[in-house]
This record gives sequence, C-alpha cells and structure tokens, in this order.
Amino acid sequence: MTAPYDKNNPFLAALVDRRRLSSPQSQKDTQHFAVSLQGSGLTYECGDSLGVFPTNNPKEVQALLSAAGFTGEESILIPKDPAPITLRAALNQRLALNGPTYKFVQLLHDRATNADEKALLAARLAEADPEKKKAWLEERAFIDLFVEFPSARVSAQELIEVQRRLMPRLYSIASSPAKYPDEIHLTVAVVRYETNGRQREGVCSTFMADRAPLQQPALPVFVTSSHFRLPTDDTMPVIMVGPGTGVAPFRSFVMDRATRGAKGDNWLFFGDQRQEHDFLYASEWADYQKQGILTRLDIAFSRDQAAKVYVQDRMLEQAVELWRWLQRGAYFYVCGDAKRMAKDVDAMLHRIVAEQGSMTPEAAVAWVKQLKQDGRYQRDVY
Repeated sequence: MTAPYDKNNPFLAALVDRRRLSSPQSQKDTQHFAVSLQGSGLTYECGDSLGVFPTNNPKEVQALLSAAGFTGEESILIPKDPAPITLRAALNQRLALNGPTYKFVQLLHDRATNADEKALLAARLAEADPEKKKAWLEERAFIDLFVEFPSARVSAQELIEVQRRLMPRLYSIASSPAKYPDEIHLTVAVVRYETNGRQREGVCSTFMADRAPLQQPALPVFVTSSHFRLPTDDTMPVIMVGPGTGVAPFRSFVMDRATRGAKGDNWLFFGDQRQEHDFLYASEWADYQKQGILTRLDIAFSRDQAAKVYVQDRMLEQAVELWRWLQRGAYFYVCGDAKRMAKDVDAMLHRIVAEQGSMTPEAAVAWVKQLKQDGRYQRDVY
C-alpha cells in the first residue's frame, strides 16, 4: 500500500526520543531524535532521508514584528495561496525569517525617509564588488535590516512578497527498517551561531531540540527515497566514510546488516573533533565490533593531538587494506560535508587507487569512474 503522505501532504508525527550525543563539554550540540511513524503507513529503506517541516521560533517572529512596526494581526495573502492569514501565522509557519535579497534592500531604499539611511542603502545597492555585496547581505536577516534602517516602513503584504517560503529540511535516516519499522532515527547537529552581533539558530534543528513537544503529534514529516543503497548482495563488503553527523546512514547500514544477519564485512571510518566529547554512538560501535559485525573501525579526532588528523588520513594509513577490500568487490560510501570532507576523501581515494593499483593518475580517474558507474562508489553529501 502506498501511503498518502508526502511533501505536499506531510504526516504529523510524534517525537518519541530526544537525547544529546555529544558531551556538554563538546563545541557541538549533536542530538539523537526518534520520530514515530505509527499510524502513517509510511515505510523507508536504509539510505532514505526524512523531510521535516519546522516552524519558526515565536520569539524571533515577535522580534521581527516589533522591529518592523507590525502587530502581527495584519491580514496578508501568500502568493498562490487562496485564503488570507495573519502576518504572525505566516511568519510562524510559512515564511523564512532570513535570506533577504537585494530586491528587499531596494524596497527599503524606496521607503526610507531618513536621508542618511537612504544614502547608506543606495551605497549598498551600488556596491561594485560582487563578493562584498553578497557578504554584507549574507550576514543579515530581515530583522537586522529593519533595525538598521528604522525609517523604512513597508506594508505587511510587501514584506511577505519578498520572503522565501519556509522549506522542509532533509536528514539522512540513522535507523534500520528491519529493526525499527515504525520509527525513524535522526542524527542532527543543532545549529547555533552569531553573525552581525546577533545570535542565530538553525530553524529546524532548534525546532526539534528546543520547541517540539515529546510524545505529541507535532512534527510534519515525509520520507524521500535516495540512490544511496546497500549492496543487494549481502556478502559484499562495505566501506563507509562518515565523519560527524555523516555517520547517520552508516548507523542505519550496520544496524540493518546486523538485524538481518548479512554476512558481508563492514568497515567504518568516523571522525570528529574530540574522542571524549564527540564520539557519536561509541558504545553501539563497540557492541557491533564485539559481535563481529563491524569488522573494522578507524577513527580520526582532529583536535586530540597537535597535528589535525582527518578520515582521509586514516584512509591513507590503511591504503593497502583498503585497496584489498576494493579488489574483493567492496562498495565505498561517503556521507557528510560536500565542500571539504567529501572532496578530500575523493582525492584520497584516487591517490590510493593510483598508488596501490600502480596506475597513472588518468587510469585511476577512469577506475574510480567505473566504480561509480557500477554503483560501488556512492555519496550522500550536502
């Protein structure tokens, strides 16, 4: 049976567990969430993601309303939506409070009554350096611009027409349907930071960590499928590279193979900042090792020694064995940060293939390309 729930019609799920994985001394707040699918008819597979629709922090909404001079009771019409709603409801549930564009800056310029503010806005609009222009706006949410240019007043309808929709966030699933058919686990770094002298927060991560009630249907969710899949042959070895929250799908993979009794070898490369504070699911990995399910575990904690060590460094240390596994038909998986980690891991894989396989760089590129085409090199990067 196909469940009726999807991105356009999310299931209102209950958050049934919430616990911190990183220690209180960690520089990161990484949390484990369990979401109940009970009564939804939703199913999932290892490698899938869960989409979560957050709501904005009511305090942030009130701060924006106050800065912009609104009560929140103003009636507005969201483009393409038939029924009017209040501005407060729109800001709470439907629209993003950050990410203003230069279209909005132009609107403020047109509305500003203070000459100095108007001149400053004109200067920002005329900035010739695209990087400077982009950086200035990236540091600001809508509230910052209302605070910095208080003479510029816009109507409620004008404001909502330059705001982006509040979009769902996608999280790699960290549980196996073989063990938890009616529950989905997530591994989430709760985002809190500062820009332009103001505290900011990740909308969805803080929604789940701070505002969503436990044991109540309050989380609109949907499952989205992926190309990221375990081998269909359970005897095949798998190599998994997942530092930080990138370990989520690999918890799902190992849990699934353990629950189903799959015979293939499993090798995990995990990394983070400090072993004492950031070793996510450490006791679970230890149990899987004792049971002989997790064949190998290589860890890299970058700040536990003077010289930083990353997962790609551990790969190089184990280059001979890694090549041996690839020769045995191993599938190679990477999950996590696309900008740096995944690039560095990919470069290291090419280097290991070239060195261990006695290939030219060009031949190594062709070999890795074939690995991808065969579905044996898969990436879930963001």
